[in-house]
Amino acid sequence: MTQAYGNQHSRRTSLLKRFFLLLALPLLGLIILFGWFFVTALTPPPQAYLLPHTDGIVALTGGQKRIETSLKLLLQNRGDKLLISGVSYQTADKDLLPPLPDTIKTRITLGYQARSTIGNATETATWVADNHIHSLIIVTAGYHMRRAMLELERTLPGVTLYAYPVTPPALTHPLTLTTLRLLLTEYFKWIGALAGITQNPSKTVMTALRH
Repeated sequence: MTQAYGNQHSRRTSLLKRFFLLLALPLLGLIILFGWFFVTALTPPPQAYLLPHTDGIVALTGGQKRIETSLKLLLQNRGDKLLISGVSYQTADKDLLPPLPDTIKTRITLGYQARSTIGNATETATWVADNHIHSLIIVTAGYHMRRAMLELERTLPGVTLYAYPVTPPALTHPLTLTTLRLLLTEYFKWIGALAGITQNPSKTVMTALRH
């Protein structure tokens, strides 16, 4: 009987070890993946002259340096047109943009519809369809770029996208509690977006792409 109890105890121990191993492996994978996400979020953008000339540039609002960077790329003629997506209805043009020549202003579209990253993708798809665009430079924060590119690739399968991440002030001190919380929040949003990878584009996007 003692031997039988010993065998049973051994089997239980083995099962518990397997159970904890099954829990530990995904957790370890998430930690390693976050390390990669952390490093890529801090990676500076390429030199602007290395970017190909594109049909358009899209700046996704919601953080510092995004609009300024997209305007600089437009002035350097890295793209023919610029969409600033997710502008607040309360924001006046004069508060958003610096003084610009009329020839530059006519190349800029302010998008007021987007209130989320998925909304940015929908708004961009409509603008792309209206302007017959086939290549885009995407400007957003480094920590937001992975999720933004994922959503844009879903809604713009025939458009070539080039990432141009900016480094906001928050990322100049990446090991502070506030910045780590920001990165973790965006990391799990990206994981959530990946989990919905079979999600179909919205009807709005599909309608825009058919025209």
